[in-house]
Amino acid sequence: MNCVPKYRHLRQRLAGANLYLVGMMGSGKSSVGRILAQQLGYHWLDADQVLGAAAGRTIPTLFAQEGEEGFRAAETAALRQMGQWHSCVVSTGGGAVARPTNWGTLRQGVVVWLAAPAEVLLKRLRQDPTPRPLLQCPDPAQRLKELLAAREPLYAQADVRVVQTGTMTSEAVAAAVLEALPTALQTPPRGGAQGPPTDQ
Repeated sequence: MNCVPKYRHLRQRLAGANLYLVGMMGSGKSSVGRILAQQLGYHWLDADQVLGAAAGRTIPTLFAQEGEEGFRAAETAALRQMGQWHSCVVSTGGGAVARPTNWGTLRQGVVVWLAAPAEVLLKRLRQDPTPRPLLQCPDPAQRLKELLAAREPLYAQADVRVVQTGTMTSEAVAAAVLEALPTALQTPPRGGAQGPPTDQ
């Protein structure tokens, strides 16, 4: 895949290391991930799609049938699989950071936290028809704030953090990530291993 010329040097510095986007549901990991992949000439992978394809079920169905613990175990297996590929932008699930074992995979690449205030996340989620199993409760706003408070210290372990405002477009967020990446690459990147998936 072709890289945008202005980011060719950045792609060379990444040396095939994956970018793992972390953050809460509604933080734009999928939309920003697609743009980053296009700019860098990388493959884009949605962890939930890879997980759903491997399980042969949708995420809400898997969650309902296996519970959160079963879902998290399957998520870890999917992340481990993606960690064997290189030159990928991976949009992870919002709770992927909660399992310490997942950080073994994430740390093989560069971890990018797409941060956003709870109010921005909630507004986006209300406009998004995608089912969110963890928000199927009487007070989704309060549940979202609780999840954010619990996960923020974990997201903060990322190599790069981009704080979004409610007016930032996905393109603007992606540009901010690309601008911040060189600082995170002061040390040699942790490269991937095998080749990227061929069907992307």
